[in-house]
Amino acid sequence: MSKSTPNPPVRRRNLAFKLRPILRWITRLRSTPHAIAGGLALGTFVSLTPTVGIQFFIVVIIASLLNLNRAAAIIPIWITNPVTIAPIYTFNYWIGLQFVDGPPVKQVSELFLEISKSMAKMQFWEIKEQFNVILHTGREVILPLTVGSVLVGLVCGGITWGLSISLLKFLNTRRRRKNILY
Repeated sequence: MSKSTPNPPVRRRNLAFKLRPILRWITRLRSTPHAIAGGLALGTFVSLTPTVGIQFFIVVIIASLLNLNRAAAIIPIWITNPVTIAPIYTFNYWIGLQFVDGPPVKQVSELFLEISKSMAKMQFWEIKEQFNVILHTGREVILPLTVGSVLVGLVCGGITWGLSISLLKFLNTRRRRKNILY
């Protein structure tokens, strides 16, 4: 009878551990916690609006005007990409339909899937074409989408700001305490 050695327990890394390099990079940005949190919130807001293709330019210009951290503002704009456009825009459209009339969600969802597929075939630098694909959906779709996107973006941007300012203040306090002890 042979003894079988039990498999060693698999250590599951928690989310904070996996995000550690990103958090470390964010906390080392040369800016105040308010400017960094503001940049993250701005990027989150813009990423949820139907401005795919020009989001980078929008966040850089607005972050510069509002004295927010531009690097922090750029990070969240990658939330919307060819894989996530259809579900995000469908949800935003559905929210917008609560305030503005438009075509049925199922029909528009299929349109967003087609947009997503066409954007997946585009090159990164085809910025104008990416934005034009969204613009050509028609006014009856753009209006509810924009209303829903602004509302969802404001809520998500506010949540992002609140969480990030709290986290940044906590990490900065922890770093100061650590430096005092050593």
